[in-house]
Amino acid sequence: MEKENIQKPDFLFGKRNYIIMIVGIIFIALGFIFMAGGGSDNPEVFNEEIYNWQRIRLAPTLVIIGLGIEIYAILANPKK
Repeated sequence: MEKENIQKPDFLFGKRNYIIMIVGIIFIALGFIFMAGGGSDNPEVFNEEIYNWQRIRLAPTLVIIGLGIEIYAILANPKK
């Protein structure tokens, strides 16, 4: 009997790339969590909470950083 050539499935990215991708997804998720809320239960009342620094500055910055991390994870060389 001949041994059959059984190949292991090759993943598109390496383990390091997937770990970096997970970190990027966490940054993006945190950004969207910080953007949530700040609304008012009564539509007649304006809530100043919507202009909080974490919704205006921190949350979009986290999302952009997360997208940058995702781009790096895709372009990183999996062989290193």
